[in-house]
Amino acid sequence: MSATDTAIKPPVSMALPGLGRALIAAGKLGQKAAEEIFLKAQASRTSFIAELTGSGAVSAFDLAHLMSTSFAAPLVDMDAIDNQRLPKGLLDSKICLTCRIVVLGKRNNRLIVATADPSDQGAAEKIKFSTQLGVDWVIAEYDKLSRLVDVSNASAAEAIENIVGSDFEFDEEMADSPGAENTEASVSEVEDAPVVKFLQKMLIDAFNMRASDLHFEPFEHSYRVRFRVDGELREISSPPVAIKEKLAARIKVISKLDISEKRVPQDGKMKLKIGPDRVIDFRVSTLPTMFGEKIVIRILDPSSAKLGIDALGYEPAEKERLLEAIKRPYGMVLVTGPTGSGKTVSLYTCLNILNTAGVNIATAEDPAEITLPGVNQVSMNEKAGMTFPVALKAFLRQDPDIIMVGEIRDVETADIAIKAAQTGHLVLSTLHTNDAPTTLTRMRNMGIAPFNIASSVILITAQRLARRLCPHCKTPIDIPRETLLEAGFKEDEVDGSWTPYHPVGCDKCNNGYKGRLGIYQVMPISEEIQRIVLRDGSAMEIAAQAQAEGVRSLRQSGLYKVKLGMTSMEEILGCTNV
Repeated sequence: MSATDTAIKPPVSMALPGLGRALIAAGKLGQKAAEEIFLKAQASRTSFIAELTGSGAVSAFDLAHLMSTSFAAPLVDMDAIDNQRLPKGLLDSKICLTCRIVVLGKRNNRLIVATADPSDQGAAEKIKFSTQLGVDWVIAEYDKLSRLVDVSNASAAEAIENIVGSDFEFDEEMADSPGAENTEASVSEVEDAPVVKFLQKMLIDAFNMRASDLHFEPFEHSYRVRFRVDGELREISSPPVAIKEKLAARIKVISKLDISEKRVPQDGKMKLKIGPDRVIDFRVSTLPTMFGEKIVIRILDPSSAKLGIDALGYEPAEKERLLEAIKRPYGMVLVTGPTGSGKTVSLYTCLNILNTAGVNIATAEDPAEITLPGVNQVSMNEKAGMTFPVALKAFLRQDPDIIMVGEIRDVETADIAIKAAQTGHLVLSTLHTNDAPTTLTRMRNMGIAPFNIASSVILITAQRLARRLCPHCKTPIDIPRETLLEAGFKEDEVDGSWTPYHPVGCDKCNNGYKGRLGIYQVMPISEEIQRIVLRDGSAMEIAAQAQAEGVRSLRQSGLYKVKLGMTSMEEILGCTNV
């Protein structure tokens, strides 16, 4: 054999793969070119098909069409395949990565597998040995297939690292880990570093963005994280759906919840240290859904309860009425509004004002949200038998001066609270009603006698939170007189002496708004309103009497903020009724 023949023919151990022979037989590639590509592939330790398409000798498009024709296999466009809808767990990801294949589905005892090289008998044997299933090939372009292989088999950890960044560091100290009831496997599962890093980043980002709560929402093929900023939900991140179990378990561990219980809702609490001397509390609520547990984390900043009543946005007359009511020795003060309207902060602000060394204050909450030094706070625990009625009865035996009930939910709680208010205690609580007048009729509908309502309730504050206009980008707007009158302004208020503003949006705000402000209806219970309650009058009668006594409705209070240029007309129309 000549030296030339030795140079041309590869050694027996370097025999051309089936793909190379098929290309030569089809006339798409010469023998010499195929052998050179094969030698380069072996030298660089890559596959023959990768070197083939990478060198440009045959395009991935032409190769796919040739393989489809030669092997009588269907051709599929991998760009049309949704990665999130691919079946999981049918084949080891290591085989998919090394053989550059994607499992598209399963039919009876056979797998449908996308490949660019159906001549690769080694890949077929590996699949059969691993799954004990047959293989039906479909053909795909190598470049598109490779991209989908890499995306499909990228670990959740790698995907989270891309979201968080590899240089992210934390100094925060989370709450204590759960007790011995968690198994070793559970604990190791939730200590996955990328998940821990991702969760802490979300909490820090939410705090920095002044969000009120975080929503972790699993769906069938996706996972979504949203923050509520200035009352508006905004999508922040879409981590891999594969992390939903570990993320839920991690949140449960640091919230001291049962990580093995996924069938019923759970409530908990956790802490995050921000800086050397500041700790933020988070209230956690889990909810089982069709595709996993949705988790909502509410941010409870203790400093918000220490801002003082002036920071809440009460007008001077409203502030005076509220302060006068909470400084009375006995009676009931109610704060009403929907979830997220700031009722808790208002109550805690009042407690802060009343919290002195000479006063005994006890609170019953579900759960206690913000820690107040000097206040005896009790969290409800229905499993252990600690309910609102049980707590209130215990309070009355401990000589309290002021009692705060997180929420009046039933007639038993209401009865005990009213009796406390009638026997020398100041009682603060909340109800979920739309405005102050309907609160009295709501209590009547709960089964409380009109006499007890009239003799115990001394003031009701209804409230909403409206978005505050950004001072940097708000601009004047011309609103027709008829529109202002229809919104609720009086004739003498549309005289052109003030200018309405509307949101624009800039790099310092959120679509034209930055922060929120309170809108209040502060209604003292006068003797005339007591008479209406005693004769079982309607909410409309109570509202009319309150108006006659100078009490603004929520809409009127909001429109006053519009006159001051603090918020927009559309914001007030959206969060109040006429």
